[in-house]
Amino acid sequence: MPYANKPRPYKKEYEQQKERGEHSFRMERQKARRTLDKKGVDRKGKDIDHTVPLSKGGSNTPKNWHLESVHANRSFSRNSDGSVKINKPKKKKPT
Repeated sequence: MPYANKPRPYKKEYEQQKERGEHSFRMERQKARRTLDKKGVDRKGKDIDHTVPLSKGGSNTPKNWHLESVHANRSFSRNSDGSVKINKPKKKKPT
């Protein structure tokens, strides 16, 4: 635990996030957490996941959220050599 014996520098972290352009993404994630907390959803030990990923054109609305276990949300499919598999869209079968 890096901040066990000293206070966490929140202001410094905030400025660094803004410089890296991460601030708006972090605020969107926090908005999702607050929304579920207000609804009384127990999300302990769970991650909020997007049904359709934002990178694939999904929205950041409650209809596109679902809770998933931390392991399922943060794990990746791996090849036999341990490298991460590349996600490729499935090809549609000709009709």
